[in-house]
Amino acid sequence: MSTESESALSIVSPRRRIAALCSHLRPTDSPSPRRIFSDDGVYTSACSSDSSRGGGGGDRVGESSSVNGVDEDCVFCRIVCGKSSAYKLYEDDLCLSILDINPLCRGHALLIPKFHFSSLDVTPPAVIAAMFSKIPFLSNAIMKATGCDSFNLLVNNGAAAGQVIFHTHIHLIPRKASDCLWASESLRRLSLKLDIEASQLAKCIRDQMSIASDDVSEMQNQGTSLTGNYRE
Repeated sequence: MSTESESALSIVSPRRRIAALCSHLRPTDSPSPRRIFSDDGVYTSACSSDSSRGGGGGDRVGESSSVNGVDEDCVFCRIVCGKSSAYKLYEDDLCLSILDINPLCRGHALLIPKFHFSSLDVTPPAVIAAMFSKIPFLSNAIMKATGCDSFNLLVNNGAAAGQVIFHTHIHLIPRKASDCLWASESLRRLSLKLDIEASQLAKCIRDQMSIASDDVSEMQNQGTSLTGNYRE
């Protein structure tokens, strides 16, 4: 792996990465870039981007300008475009899976969309569906290669949830019994109180989903598809 790639992806310290990954346990249309792969699986496709910075460069954290679905300031976009190398595990028209350069364990992998979306909640449903449809295939291969029988599937969505690279990505982390990867897994979880507060919370969430569904239907009635720009 190139020195440039190691420098770009090492912007996150191991301690910060562990804190980010543990946080979940706490109470446009674009042509595909030309791709070249070496014999050892290093992804080195061609692209015109020349920035070396990671993260977002927009008005607020996680936002940055993108052209043709690629953010020049994003380290994952640089990998997709070939300006930074990575060990490729899987690739199709919409997504790419690579080994994490700072793994929590052997076989720790990432699955990323080839287009730039700052977080999962703004990623088109068709792209999310395409990514998650590959999870059984990828996870089984990773578990067999690492001798594991379990895995964690993790998304840190937003800064408060521990997201540090603002390009949608899914962590696939192979696990073994008693590997003690996260001590917080042994913490006792509180039971949900079946009271009026819980009932009101459930109703509020359903109401928000209903509003979102109405907005999607209105867009579709106007002839606008949420995912049409990402289909051939």
